[in-house]
Amino acid sequence: MPVPDSAARANRRILIIDDNAAIHLDFRKVLGVQAEHTAQAALDVLEANLFGDAVVAAARPNFDIDSAHQGQEGVAMAHQALVEGRPYTMAFVDMRMPPGWDGLKTIERLWATDPDVQVVICSAHTDYDWTEVVARLGHSDKLLVLRKPAEPIEVLQCATALSRKWENDKLVKEHVLRLEEVITTRTRGLEAANQQLRHLATHDALTGLPNRVLLDDRLQQAMAHADRDMRSFALLVCDLDRFKLINDSLGHRAGDELLQEVARRLLTVVRTTDTVARFGGDEFVLIATSIGDAEDAEALAARVMDALHAPVRIAAIDIHTSPSIGIAMYPDDGVSMQALLAHADAAMYSAKQHGRGNFRRYAPGMDAGTEDRVQLESDLHSAVTHNQFELYYQPKVDTQTGEVRSAEALIRWAHPTRGIVSPAEFIPLAEECGLIGAIGGWVIREACRQTRAWQLRGVPTLRVSVNLSASQFRDSGLVDSIRSALDDADLQARYLEVELTESAVMSDPEKSIAILEQLSAMGVLVSVDDFGTGYSSMSYLRRFPIDKLKIDRVFIDEIVSRREDASIVRAIVSLAHSLRLKVVAEGVETPAQLDFLKTAGCDEYQGYHFSRPLPAADFERLVRESQPADVFTEDDASRTHSKLAAYVLK
Repeated sequence: MPVPDSAARANRRILIIDDNAAIHLDFRKVLGVQAEHTAQAALDVLEANLFGDAVVAAARPNFDIDSAHQGQEGVAMAHQALVEGRPYTMAFVDMRMPPGWDGLKTIERLWATDPDVQVVICSAHTDYDWTEVVARLGHSDKLLVLRKPAEPIEVLQCATALSRKWENDKLVKEHVLRLEEVITTRTRGLEAANQQLRHLATHDALTGLPNRVLLDDRLQQAMAHADRDMRSFALLVCDLDRFKLINDSLGHRAGDELLQEVARRLLTVVRTTDTVARFGGDEFVLIATSIGDAEDAEALAARVMDALHAPVRIAAIDIHTSPSIGIAMYPDDGVSMQALLAHADAAMYSAKQHGRGNFRRYAPGMDAGTEDRVQLESDLHSAVTHNQFELYYQPKVDTQTGEVRSAEALIRWAHPTRGIVSPAEFIPLAEECGLIGAIGGWVIREACRQTRAWQLRGVPTLRVSVNLSASQFRDSGLVDSIRSALDDADLQARYLEVELTESAVMSDPEKSIAILEQLSAMGVLVSVDDFGTGYSSMSYLRRFPIDKLKIDRVFIDEIVSRREDASIVRAIVSLAHSLRLKVVAEGVETPAQLDFLKTAGCDEYQGYHFSRPLPAADFERLVRESQPADVFTEDDASRTHSKLAAYVLK
């Protein structure tokens, strides 16, 4: 960008304030462009005579000169110049201008009008001592004194120097102003960034609610105010029921959308003085400072349940969720922040234990269950480390012949002090604390090892099925881990069967098809567990490379007494056989149920009617006693649906 000519942009406006008209003429002769000679030119001639250099015409400044004969007139002209945006750079001011203002008063008024104008005092008299001038005008760098009569060079040098000073002052001010604007802009940006960082540090990024940091602060404030005012307040801990199932079935994005909607709804049921915070995961905390007794707290919990009752539309599915809510009152249920939160949490777990979708107020003894749960989680980590698990096996029986050709492996925890712990107690806990992957991997390896061990001991050939959790099924290393377990046990893949729930398979149908095809191509059989309780699409069911459908026990329990359940079971059997799938009924406990399944054409069953799940040694003894040691025929191992792999005995 070219630099503009300094002469073109320079301000050369000069104001002469003097009551003598002749003085104005003298100034114009020295400073005006019409002058034939200047003091500078005279100096140039003198210099040439002294040093013998050629005289070169000097470039003359182009001063624009205005005249005022009284101080009042000069100040008015200075004001008008400012209004027009063409201020004077300097003024030559006479000290004596009767009958009007004298020079000092004129300068005072002039600077009051335009503080930036440079001033040269012109006087032939000593009416004012310099100390008086300083006392009146101050030690200003905008002020010079010129004694009359002045030499032209003195006038010219004053005009030139002070005009340049005015320009330089203007440039400095403009530069400082630009710097101040930059600093202001950056300061605002930094303040906005700091404010955002402070917000992120104290608020949940997903829902925008206060996080645990801000919750602690709000809770401390609520306790302090309650102590000062001698009153109570309520603390509610709200946990969403079966939230993990939504995450596992529809993915974490759907779970995030649900949490955001829950946060919005919770904000609608509290007052502005109350606090709604996200405590972590699917747990929310409400500090209801506007509530003073337990009855009002229970009414608030009821409003929360009503607000969350309506379904949330996510991924074209209506998601129904319910909260379990625990209530603790300050100070009755805890006088410290930790105690109050722990007791509200204990009440929430009590609500879950009483059927979920309800609320409970803390009562002494509730926290014992919470402490037990914490201890159980700690023990579960130790169980994984010290291999405290074992597999039980429940026979799958041929409905028509009564022969046992396969079994379902069911995990049990041999706790060192509690004894045998059922999976219903620790599997949900393992899913919550991230241990389900390690436990599920052990189940697959142990089932393969035990199946091969039976083969080597001459036990009638069996196929063993294992259950895969939704998180296991989504694990990218699932196929490789199953292949590794088979190779380590030296077991053929056709002797392993995996069972998956409908919700796990349907969470991402296209991805499920790809995984199932890999398992099928390997030779592993696939069963859909708990069929009839999920939301399988018939179009996808037709495409899945699966081999069996397992009818959920809820349809078997009253199959004899309820016509509707009987019709559902017949329909599932007919559907499965039309798709060339085998059908397994679980939870068979009576001869009447078995007779119905035989008539309906169900292929296999399992349940207490034949046997409970048994330890490996007891299961081996049962199999040896119940059937002869024959070979596992090709018909037994043949695929019923998948065309990706053929099973030929070698």
